[in-house]
Amino acid sequence: MTFARSDHISDLDTLPRMPTWVTFARAETPEDVAFLSGAALNHLHVFLGREEVPQALLRDRLALRAAEACMAFSGRSERTKQLRDAVHFLRPGDLPGPAGETYLAWRYAAKRSISIKSLARALPTFEPGQITTWLDAGTGAPVTRAAMVLEVAVKEAPRADVSALILAEATLAQALGWDHLVPLLAAGVKRADLRKRDDDLRFACHRALISSTIEALRQAADLARRAAHLKAVAPKLRAKGAVEAVEMFLTRDAVAPSVLPLPDRAARRLCDRLVDLGAVRELTGRDTFRLYGV
Repeated sequence: MTFARSDHISDLDTLPRMPTWVTFARAETPEDVAFLSGAALNHLHVFLGREEVPQALLRDRLALRAAEACMAFSGRSERTKQLRDAVHFLRPGDLPGPAGETYLAWRYAAKRSISIKSLARALPTFEPGQITTWLDAGTGAPVTRAAMVLEVAVKEAPRADVSALILAEATLAQALGWDHLVPLLAAGVKRADLRKRDDDLRFACHRALISSTIEALRQAADLARRAAHLKAVAPKLRAKGAVEAVEMFLTRDAVAPSVLPLPDRAARRLCDRLVDLGAVRELTGRDTFRLYGV
């Protein structure tokens, strides 16, 4: 893979902006909330079609956000830093623990194209046939379908909120014509919303999607700028394996130097170089066991 030397950042001026009547609206009626969530999702759909947006990186970062929300739902204290540590410092044979399992499920679900097989791998406690049955429960418009799947999954497996949300997200993505799950609902709904039914649940999902989609668009725009800068400085890197390393940064929320395709010392030097160039950030604030990301 090679990176052009053109000014990537200038291309970002053409990225569509969310209308202010969506971001600042205060909708209260079901009709207004549904209209605004549809407008926000449509804007995101257009945004995701732009090649400047690092979609795999965005999905991975939104998966982290979804996992963090699920930790809050369950009353656990793990947040961004703890979730990253739970996954990125796993050794062969280690058990990830509840936090790591949740984050891994979201990462796996968002990484691969939506299919029963990929969802079954992300949610190994459920049989493919059960997943198919739940997904088939959704009918109607995209958000209505997602809410119906969420409702039936929570009802039949009340202690599996993570799985129910992942299946609802997959339903929403498929209904919107997306190949990959884009975590949105989990970060927007409240814990109490998961026990609502029918119109109340649909209303809660629409409201959740307004706020979460606006935040996803903000993150997408920010990551597009950061990715453009990383691509712009990539030709300055001379280390063997630097091209593959840059590609990893462009597709993952966080990267440990130990997984880069370079010797350990060279990997740490490359990360330090990228930090100096303003292309990546050190994410932990520690002197050891560091993680880096765009």
